[in-house]
Amino acid sequence: MRLLNFLNKKKSTLKTTFIATSLLITSSGFASATVLDEEAFNKEHGAYKGPYADNTFYDFKEALGFKESGGRYHIVNRLGYLGKYQFGKSTLKSLKIFDTFKFLKSPKLQEKAFVALCSANKWALRREIKKWTGKTIKGVVVTESGILAAAHLSGATRLREFFKGRGARDFRDAFGTSITDYMRKFSGFDTTSVESNLNPVL
Repeated sequence: MRLLNFLNKKKSTLKTTFIATSLLITSSGFASATVLDEEAFNKEHGAYKGPYADNTFYDFKEALGFKESGGRYHIVNRLGYLGKYQFGKSTLKSLKIFDTFKFLKSPKLQEKAFVALCSANKWALRREIKKWTGKTIKGVVVTESGILAAAHLSGATRLREFFKGRGARDFRDAFGTSITDYMRKFSGFDTTSVESNLNPVL
């Protein structure tokens, strides 16, 4: 009984340590570093799979939101990216969202904006999705969800250039996260429910 209580306390301490470290990093703007903490935790303790272990679209967006901001809607990082999914202002304008204060205050609007952006990116990258899904580039098996995640990181134009050059132009963001990083981390989710749409409506 004492051993069981000790193990339960140890497990709780380990989880708390991981979550606290992630929040400290993301609150200072280094949201991309949360993945490094998660991977270190996995290597050391083995059992932790992260909060989203299934492969549905819900799991896809929650995992990506966790990676971007720790899943927090109110965050603005030091580069000015906003919300749970760390939208840039120009991307928000393309979705006809101009009031960033309202955007930060509305989880519902942020979720709609993310789905709309996925729809637009799926349309913009429809040829790349058809051509590359199931193939390997730079050691990463390409999946539709990996493409959509990478498009969220780099934008559809840079991602088309990436595929055109067969991975030679592997864009990295200000925190050093690359297209291939996102294609690898977010591969294998089921994004078939995302509608391919040039002009998605929120």
